[in-house]
Amino acid sequence: MTLPVDEELVPLPAEFGERFYRERRPACQLYVVSPPQIVIADFTESLKAALGGGAVAAFQLRLKDVADDEVLRACEALLPVCNEHDVAFLLNDRADLAKQAGADGVHLGQSDGSIAEARKLLGPDAQIGRTCHDSRHLAMEAGEQGADYVAFGAFYETTTKPSHYRPQPEILTWWTVLSQLPCVAIGGITPENAPPLVAAGADFIAVVRAVWDHPGGPGAGVASFAPVLLAERR
Repeated sequence: MTLPVDEELVPLPAEFGERFYRERRPACQLYVVSPPQIVIADFTESLKAALGGGAVAAFQLRLKDVADDEVLRACEALLPVCNEHDVAFLLNDRADLAKQAGADGVHLGQSDGSIAEARKLLGPDAQIGRTCHDSRHLAMEAGEQGADYVAFGAFYETTTKPSHYRPQPEILTWWTVLSQLPCVAIGGITPENAPPLVAAGADFIAVVRAVWDHPGGPGAGVASFAPVLLAERR
């Protein structure tokens, strides 16, 4: 089933989830995304510190305006760190480089190629995510095309990846009523503003600056989310 585009104009009421039975889902987990530019040696130590700070389900390497060989060098340094901590390693945008690097999967934006092509290249066990902005229609399409998760955002103002999309938390509730596929909330998320997203049904909270720019260091940044992730869902 594909949601007609005009239904995007119909807002979801805040009490939407209360109208339907929702199966109990695992507690929300942390999905850590790299800054767009890194110094590999320094960032390797930062990643070790972050993953040592608490439970992290996945790490996404998201480098912008960087040559392919530099991305692969970063993967070579960072993938073993994730493996050591049993954290899934995903590469942003590039299924071909994810294949070369031996990554656990890829996160695809709307212009980063088809899910079917990524699946063919990476195999049935790869984790493939799709950016869906604030669109129920795009999320439905991603699910039909075989994505392993859908990502909504940016929920809050962010300087990491500025976006004019501003979904409301209710889209997370809508998705968890509709689908068993995990949903990721992203965009300017901190321990202070994350609770409404967790309560609405986010399966994962994707964070960048709240970890890497934390005044106590990346480990403290990860640890700061622990109480939030245990909060009750609506």
